[in-house]
Amino acid sequence: MTGIRCLFCIVLAGGALLLTAASDTPPLEDQVLERINEVRQDPAGYADRLRTLRNHFIGNALYAPDHPKGTMTREGLQAIDDAIAFLERQRPLPPLDRGALLDLAAQDHVADQGPRGARGHVSPDGATPADRVRRRGGGDLVGEGISYGYTDAEQVVRQLVVDDGVPDRSHRLLLFNQELRYAGIGCGAHQRYGHMCVIDVSRTRTGRSVFALFAQNDVRGGTKAP
Repeated sequence: MTGIRCLFCIVLAGGALLLTAASDTPPLEDQVLERINEVRQDPAGYADRLRTLRNHFIGNALYAPDHPKGTMTREGLQAIDDAIAFLERQRPLPPLDRGALLDLAAQDHVADQGPRGARGHVSPDGATPADRVRRRGGGDLVGEGISYGYTDAEQVVRQLVVDDGVPDRSHRLLLFNQELRYAGIGCGAHQRYGHMCVIDVSRTRTGRSVFALFAQNDVRGGTKAP
């Protein structure tokens, strides 16, 4: 996928700048996509939200009002300030639509890894994110981000945006890739980290090439969007 610098991205609990927020509805997958779209559509507004965290740091520990025990980060204010600067430069982007096939591929990975307590983008049988999407009938032009350890959408998305401890900020760049139009999300229990969320993204609903889909529509005489 042209322009996506991080095709396979993993975020582990413990090195992130996160807040705890309780919520029981809607499903976590829906909440994660909603938060991602809020950030994509209003990056400057999200920068303001991050700016409020600066006064809650002591060294590299974040003591947020709703998380008084603190969260240890790797970079402290450096990661926050870097994220704020990025968001202030970032222009708003369209929201991502839900891709049902991408959902299935993401959920497949949760089902494979969760009970085993495994991590990473390769399934136990050696399948990559592209392989999992193809197995569901799609293509291989997909990117993937994984968060382990969190059950709250705000935490998951803030972790990806701030990207504490990740030198190239690849998770953030994935979320703000302007070519992306669709996302599939799967979340569930994880034996080792407690919980995990897989986010599969693509330019099309199925991970197939836009040009291939246009050609297919031309042959069939249809005009359905990719």
